[in-house]
This record gives sequence, structure tokens and C-alpha cells, in this order.
Amino acid sequence: MYSKGRSILVLLLSVTVAQLAGLVGSFATRPNIETWYRTLDKPAFTPPDWIFPVVWPSLYLLMGIAAWLVYRTPERKSRAFWGEGSSYESMLLPSRPSRRTALSVYGIHLVFNAAWSFIFFEWQLTGLAFIEIIILLSLILWTTRLFYRIRPLAGYLMVPYIIWVSYATILNGAIWWLNR
Repeated sequence: MYSKGRSILVLLLSVTVAQLAGLVGSFATRPNIETWYRTLDKPAFTPPDWIFPVVWPSLYLLMGIAAWLVYRTPERKSRAFWGEGSSYESMLLPSRPSRRTALSVYGIHLVFNAAWSFIFFEWQLTGLAFIEIIILLSLILWTTRLFYRIRPLAGYLMVPYIIWVSYATILNGAIWWLNR
């Protein structure tokens, strides 16, 4: 379907776009770590600071690969509801989502991912950041489901991200609660 050179180029672009979401968020995060963030009361389960620059680039790499896998998966031709090859299962379950839908939700989720850093670190609105990260987690779950239905491996690559953001959601909520 795609040449090897084009496929590698799209992979690099996909990983770069994901990493850029992290880079944008870091503009709000870095200046506020040593100042505001250090002054907050944090729960005992707060990870050490060194773990964040290790975990996040790894997660963005996995996200980028997952998006690339979805992008390069051929679209399925839809069958008529009662046409040849249809089944009772096809009547009950919606058809596989389009790549465009999945990648659009993925793109929206990346905006929410970067925005969280500004809400939490730059604007120091921990309660609003908690609401935003819940929305972000919902978008991640939705993206993962869409990715999985198109290419299961792409969905599996999103699982570490779900786990990390679930943990970050609890952490954000605890920080908000402790510093109200």
C-alpha cells in the first residue's frame, strides 16, 4: 500500500507530533517545578521528579507508533446491512470506525494532554486541572477503543498511557484536595 520510505517518514512524523504535545506542555511545567510545585502538599504516593522525564517521552513514543499503525491500516469496505456477508452480529455491533475518526479523536486528545500542563502548572488551577484530566482520561479510553477496533496492537500500545494517566488523575485529585 505505502512505500517503505513513506511509511518510515509517516512513522517519524507521527512520533514527532506526539512528542510535540509533550514539548508544548513542558513549556508550562518546567518553570513551575522548582517554584510553585515544590511548595505544594503532596500525597505519600507522589513519584520522584526524575521519573517524569523518563515516563512521558516513552508514552509519547508508544502513542506515536499506535497512531502510525492506525494510519497505515487499510480502511475496510462497509457491507450493506442486509447484504451478502452480513450476519446477526453485524446488525448488533457497529462497524469498525474509520481511521479518520480514530485519528481525529487522537488529535483532540493530544490538545487536552498539552492543555493540562498549562492548567495545572502555569495557571495553578489544580481543581480545574483535575476536571480536565478526567476528560483527558476519557478521551484516551475512547482513542484506545477506536485504535483497538482498527488495529488491536495500536490499542495495546495505549495501555501503559491509560495506566499512567489513571495514576496521574488520582495524584492530581489528591494534590487538589490537600491544597484547597
